[in-house]
Amino acid sequence: MARAGVLAEEGLESSLSAVSWAAIFAGAASAAVLFLILIVIGTGIGLAFVSPWQSSGASATTMGILAIAWSLAVPLFSYAVGGYLAGRLRTQWVGVHSDEVFFRDTAHGMLVWAVGTLFSAFLLGTVLSWVVHGAAQAGATAATVASSAVVSSADDATGNGWSPYFTDMLFRMPQQQAQGNDTAAKAEIGRIAARSLAAGQLSDEDKNYAAQLIAHQTGLSQSDAAKRIDDVVAAAKQTAAQAAEKAKAGAEVARKAGVYATLWGFVALLIGGLSASYMATVGGRIRDGLPAL
Repeated sequence: MARAGVLAEEGLESSLSAVSWAAIFAGAASAAVLFLILIVIGTGIGLAFVSPWQSSGASATTMGILAIAWSLAVPLFSYAVGGYLAGRLRTQWVGVHSDEVFFRDTAHGMLVWAVGTLFSAFLLGTVLSWVVHGAAQAGATAATVASSAVVSSADDATGNGWSPYFTDMLFRMPQQQAQGNDTAAKAEIGRIAARSLAAGQLSDEDKNYAAQLIAHQTGLSQSDAAKRIDDVVAAAKQTAAQAAEKAKAGAEVARKAGVYATLWGFVALLIGGLSASYMATVGGRIRDGLPAL
Protein backbone atom coordinates (compact mmCIF):
# COMPACT_ATOMS: atom_id res chain seq x y z
CA MET A 1 0.00 0.00 0.00
CA ALA A 2 1.35 3.41 -0.92
CA ARG A 3 2.43 5.87 1.75
CA ALA A 4 0.46 9.06 2.41
CA GLY A 5 1.08 11.69 -0.25
CA VAL A 6 2.50 9.16 -2.71
CA LEU A 7 0.37 8.69 -5.80
CA ALA A 8 2.49 6.00 -7.44
CA GLU A 9 2.88 2.50 -6.15
CA GLU A 10 6.37 1.39 -5.20
CA GLY A 11 8.27 -0.50 -7.86
CA LEU A 12 6.34 1.08 -10.74
CA GLU A 13 7.97 3.47 -13.19
CA SER A 14 6.10 5.76 -15.55
CA SER A 15 6.73 5.27 -19.23
CA LEU A 16 6.57 9.04 -19.75
CA SER A 17 9.69 11.17 -19.47
CA ALA A 18 9.97 13.44 -16.47
CA VAL A 19 11.14 16.23 -18.77
CA SER A 20 8.74 17.81 -21.26
CA TRP A 21 11.21 19.22 -23.75
CA ALA A 22 8.51 20.55 -26.05
CA ALA A 23 7.10 22.68 -23.24
CA ILE A 24 10.60 23.78 -22.23
CA PHE A 25 11.55 24.91 -25.73
CA ALA A 26 8.21 26.66 -26.17
CA GLY A 27 8.68 28.56 -22.92
CA ALA A 28 12.33 29.32 -23.65
CA ALA A 29 11.58 30.64 -27.15
CA SER A 30 8.77 32.81 -25.80
CA ALA A 31 10.99 34.16 -23.03
CA ALA A 32 13.87 34.89 -25.42
CA VAL A 33 11.69 36.76 -27.91
CA LEU A 34 9.96 38.72 -25.16
CA PHE A 35 13.36 39.49 -23.62
CA LEU A 36 14.61 40.86 -26.94
CA ILE A 37 11.47 42.92 -27.50
CA LEU A 38 11.68 44.49 -24.06
CA ILE A 39 15.40 45.23 -24.49
CA VAL A 40 14.73 46.96 -27.82
CA ILE A 41 11.85 48.96 -26.37
CA GLY A 42 13.88 49.94 -23.33
CA THR A 43 16.82 51.01 -25.48
CA GLY A 44 14.57 53.16 -27.64
CA ILE A 45 12.94 54.81 -24.64
CA GLY A 46 16.32 55.39 -23.04
CA LEU A 47 17.73 57.02 -26.16
CA ALA A 48 14.67 59.27 -26.33
CA PHE A 49 15.59 60.72 -22.92
CA VAL A 50 19.30 61.15 -23.71
CA SER A 51 20.58 64.34 -25.29
CA PRO A 52 24.10 65.39 -26.31
CA TRP A 53 23.31 68.89 -25.09
CA GLN A 54 24.27 69.48 -21.49
CA SER A 55 21.20 71.57 -20.65
CA SER A 56 18.64 69.04 -21.89
CA GLY A 57 17.86 65.38 -21.37
CA ALA A 58 17.90 63.22 -18.27
CA SER A 59 20.93 63.21 -16.01
CA ALA A 60 23.44 60.37 -16.02
CA THR A 61 22.34 59.33 -12.52
CA THR A 62 18.70 59.16 -13.55
CA MET A 63 19.50 57.17 -16.67
CA GLY A 64 21.69 54.80 -14.66
CA ILE A 65 18.91 54.10 -12.15
CA LEU A 66 16.36 53.59 -14.92
CA ALA A 67 18.73 51.29 -16.80
CA ILE A 68 19.29 49.14 -13.71
CA ALA A 69 15.56 48.96 -12.97
CA TRP A 70 14.76 48.01 -16.55
CA SER A 71 17.54 45.42 -16.70
CA LEU A 72 16.02 43.74 -13.64
CA ALA A 73 12.41 44.02 -14.81
CA VAL A 74 13.07 42.54 -18.26
CA PRO A 75 14.29 39.08 -17.14
CA LEU A 76 11.77 39.04 -14.29
CA PHE A 77 8.83 39.46 -16.65
CA SER A 78 10.08 37.60 -19.73
CA TYR A 79 11.24 34.48 -17.89
CA ALA A 80 8.11 34.51 -15.74
CA VAL A 81 6.07 34.21 -18.93
CA GLY A 82 8.36 31.49 -20.28
CA GLY A 83 8.25 29.49 -17.05
CA TYR A 84 4.49 29.79 -16.81
CA LEU A 85 4.03 28.54 -20.36
CA ALA A 86 6.32 25.58 -19.69
CA GLY A 87 4.32 24.70 -16.59
CA ARG A 88 0.99 24.89 -18.39
CA LEU A 89 2.15 22.99 -21.47
CA ARG A 90 4.06 20.17 -19.80
CA THR A 91 2.70 16.64 -19.61
CA GLN A 92 0.44 15.88 -16.68
CA TRP A 93 2.23 13.42 -14.43
CA VAL A 94 -0.16 10.85 -13.01
CA GLY A 95 0.69 8.88 -9.91
CA VAL A 96 3.62 11.09 -8.84
CA HIS A 97 4.27 12.44 -5.35
CA SER A 98 3.32 16.10 -4.95
CA ASP A 99 6.85 16.99 -3.83
CA GLU A 100 8.23 15.32 -6.96
CA VAL A 101 5.80 17.29 -9.11
CA PHE A 102 6.97 20.50 -7.44
CA PHE A 103 10.59 19.59 -8.07
CA ARG A 104 9.94 18.75 -11.73
CA ASP A 105 8.09 22.00 -12.31
CA THR A 106 10.93 23.92 -10.69
CA ALA A 107 13.44 22.07 -12.85
CA HIS A 108 11.38 22.86 -15.95
CA GLY A 109 11.52 26.53 -15.03
CA MET A 110 15.29 26.39 -14.63
CA LEU A 111 15.64 24.66 -17.99
CA VAL A 112 13.46 27.33 -19.58
CA TRP A 113 15.78 29.94 -18.10
CA ALA A 114 18.93 28.14 -19.29
CA VAL A 115 17.71 27.51 -22.83
CA GLY A 116 16.09 30.94 -23.02
CA THR A 117 19.35 32.61 -22.00
CA LEU A 118 21.12 30.84 -24.85
CA PHE A 119 18.38 31.90 -27.26
CA SER A 120 18.54 35.47 -25.99
CA ALA A 121 22.31 35.60 -26.39
CA PHE A 122 21.98 34.38 -29.97
CA LEU A 123 19.22 36.87 -30.80
CA LEU A 124 21.08 39.77 -29.19
CA GLY A 125 24.23 38.81 -31.06
CA THR A 126 22.32 38.81 -34.33
CA VAL A 127 20.73 42.18 -33.65
CA LEU A 128 24.04 43.68 -32.57
CA SER A 129 25.68 42.42 -35.75
CA TRP A 130 23.02 44.21 -37.78
CA VAL A 131 23.51 47.37 -35.76
CA VAL A 132 27.29 47.22 -36.11
CA HIS A 133 26.99 46.61 -39.84
CA GLY A 134 24.70 49.61 -40.25
CA ALA A 135 26.92 51.75 -38.06
CA ALA A 136 29.96 50.71 -40.10
CA GLN A 137 28.28 51.83 -43.31
CA ALA A 138 27.25 55.12 -41.76
CA GLY A 139 30.70 55.51 -40.27
CA ALA A 140 32.34 55.01 -43.64
CA THR A 141 30.38 57.95 -45.01
CA ALA A 142 31.08 60.06 -41.96
CA ALA A 143 34.77 59.19 -42.09
CA THR A 144 35.00 60.55 -45.63
CA VAL A 145 33.43 63.83 -44.56
CA ALA A 146 35.49 64.09 -41.38
CA SER A 147 38.85 63.02 -42.82
CA SER A 148 40.01 66.59 -43.32
CA ALA A 149 39.09 67.43 -39.73
CA VAL A 150 40.99 64.40 -38.49
CA VAL A 151 44.08 65.42 -40.42
CA SER A 152 43.76 68.93 -39.07
CA SER A 153 43.46 67.59 -35.52
CA ALA A 154 46.53 65.43 -36.02
CA ASP A 155 48.43 68.50 -37.17
CA ASP A 156 47.17 70.60 -34.27
CA ALA A 157 48.33 68.29 -31.49
CA THR A 158 50.67 65.39 -31.02
CA GLY A 159 50.45 62.64 -28.46
CA ASN A 160 53.14 64.18 -26.26
CA GLY A 161 51.26 67.44 -25.58
CA TRP A 162 53.08 69.74 -28.02
CA SER A 163 51.14 71.58 -30.69
CA PRO A 164 51.86 74.30 -33.27
CA TYR A 165 50.19 76.69 -30.85
CA PHE A 166 53.14 76.42 -28.50
CA THR A 167 55.53 76.88 -31.41
CA ASP A 168 53.73 80.05 -32.40
CA MET A 169 54.05 81.28 -28.83
CA LEU A 170 57.81 81.05 -29.18
CA PHE A 171 57.77 83.37 -32.19
CA ARG A 172 55.51 86.09 -30.88
CA MET A 173 57.12 89.48 -31.44
CA PRO A 174 56.54 92.86 -29.85
CA GLN A 175 55.74 94.20 -33.32
CA GLN A 176 53.02 92.67 -35.47
CA GLN A 177 55.23 92.17 -38.51
CA ALA A 178 57.81 89.42 -38.75
CA GLN A 179 61.37 90.02 -39.88
CA GLY A 180 61.30 87.28 -42.44
CA ASN A 181 59.87 83.90 -43.33
CA ASP A 182 59.88 81.88 -40.11
CA THR A 183 58.06 78.77 -41.44
CA ALA A 184 61.13 76.56 -41.58
CA ALA A 185 62.32 77.77 -38.18
CA LYS A 186 58.94 77.07 -36.63
CA ALA A 187 58.89 73.57 -38.05
CA GLU A 188 62.35 72.86 -36.71
CA ILE A 189 61.52 74.25 -33.29
CA GLY A 190 58.39 72.12 -33.24
CA ARG A 191 60.39 68.99 -33.95
CA ILE A 192 62.92 69.87 -31.26
CA ALA A 193 60.17 70.51 -28.74
CA ALA A 194 58.31 67.30 -29.59
CA ARG A 195 61.50 65.27 -29.25
CA SER A 196 62.32 66.96 -25.95
CA LEU A 197 58.86 66.31 -24.52
CA ALA A 198 59.07 62.69 -25.55
CA ALA A 199 62.47 62.39 -23.86
CA GLY A 200 61.22 64.19 -20.75
CA GLN A 201 63.60 67.15 -20.86
CA LEU A 202 65.11 69.73 -23.20
CA SER A 203 68.84 69.32 -23.60
CA ASP A 204 71.09 72.35 -23.21
CA GLU A 205 72.27 72.03 -26.80
CA ASP A 206 68.73 72.02 -28.19
CA LYS A 207 67.71 74.85 -25.87
CA ASN A 208 70.60 77.08 -26.92
CA TYR A 209 70.00 76.37 -30.59
CA ALA A 210 66.27 77.03 -30.27
CA ALA A 211 66.94 80.24 -28.35
CA GLN A 212 69.22 81.46 -31.16
CA LEU A 213 66.55 80.74 -33.78
CA ILE A 214 63.85 82.46 -31.75
CA ALA A 215 66.04 85.45 -31.01
CA HIS A 216 66.86 85.79 -34.70
CA GLN A 217 63.24 85.59 -35.79
CA THR A 218 61.64 87.71 -33.06
CA GLY A 219 64.32 90.23 -32.19
CA LEU A 220 64.42 89.12 -28.56
CA SER A 221 67.66 88.69 -26.69
CA GLN A 222 68.87 85.12 -26.37
CA SER A 223 68.25 85.14 -22.62
CA ASP A 224 64.66 86.32 -23.13
CA ALA A 225 64.21 83.68 -25.82
CA ALA A 226 65.54 81.01 -23.45
CA LYS A 227 63.08 82.16 -20.76
CA ARG A 228 60.24 81.99 -23.27
CA ILE A 229 61.29 78.44 -24.12
CA ASP A 230 61.16 77.45 -20.45
CA ASP A 231 57.71 79.00 -20.01
CA VAL A 232 56.20 77.43 -23.11
CA VAL A 233 57.73 73.99 -22.48
CA ALA A 234 56.31 74.09 -18.95
CA ALA A 235 52.89 74.95 -20.37
CA ALA A 236 53.15 72.08 -22.86
CA LYS A 237 54.11 69.65 -20.11
CA GLN A 238 51.16 70.81 -18.03
CA THR A 239 48.84 70.25 -20.99
CA ALA A 240 50.22 66.75 -21.49
CA ALA A 241 49.83 65.99 -17.78
CA GLN A 242 46.23 67.20 -17.79
CA ALA A 243 45.47 65.04 -20.82
CA ALA A 244 47.00 62.03 -19.10
CA GLU A 245 44.92 62.65 -15.97
CA LYS A 246 41.76 62.93 -18.05
CA ALA A 247 42.60 59.65 -19.77
CA LYS A 248 43.15 57.95 -16.41
CA ALA A 249 39.88 59.36 -15.08
CA GLY A 250 38.04 58.09 -18.16
CA ALA A 251 39.60 54.66 -17.76
CA GLU A 252 38.56 54.58 -14.09
CA VAL A 253 34.99 55.50 -14.98
CA ALA A 254 34.92 52.77 -17.62
CA ARG A 255 36.32 50.25 -15.12
CA LYS A 256 33.68 51.06 -12.52
CA ALA A 257 30.94 50.92 -15.13
CA GLY A 258 32.17 47.49 -16.20
CA VAL A 259 32.16 46.24 -12.61
CA TYR A 260 28.63 47.49 -11.97
CA ALA A 261 27.40 46.11 -15.29
CA THR A 262 28.71 42.62 -14.57
CA LEU A 263 27.32 42.60 -11.02
CA TRP A 264 23.89 43.82 -12.07
CA GLY A 265 23.98 41.41 -15.01
CA PHE A 266 24.51 38.56 -12.56
CA VAL A 267 21.62 39.77 -10.42
CA ALA A 268 19.39 40.07 -13.49
CA LEU A 269 20.19 36.53 -14.61
CA LEU A 270 19.57 35.22 -11.10
CA ILE A 271 16.21 36.98 -10.98
CA GLY A 272 15.32 35.48 -14.35
CA GLY A 273 16.08 31.96 -13.14
CA LEU A 274 14.08 32.35 -9.93
CA SER A 275 11.18 33.93 -11.80
CA ALA A 276 11.06 31.12 -14.37
CA SER A 277 11.21 28.43 -11.69
CA TYR A 278 8.47 29.94 -9.57
CA MET A 279 6.10 30.63 -12.45
CA ALA A 280 6.66 27.11 -13.80
CA THR A 281 5.32 25.73 -10.52
CA VAL A 282 2.35 28.10 -10.77
CA GLY A 283 1.63 27.01 -14.32
CA GLY A 284 2.05 23.37 -13.37
CA ARG A 285 -0.44 23.61 -10.52
CA ILE A 286 -2.99 25.24 -12.79
CA ARG A 287 -2.30 22.51 -15.37
CA ASP A 288 -3.12 19.89 -12.74
CA GLY A 289 -6.30 21.69 -11.68
CA LEU A 290 -4.87 22.89 -8.38
CA PRO A 291 -4.84 26.39 -6.88
CA ALA A 292 -2.05 28.57 -8.26
CA LEU A 293 -0.64 29.31 -4.80
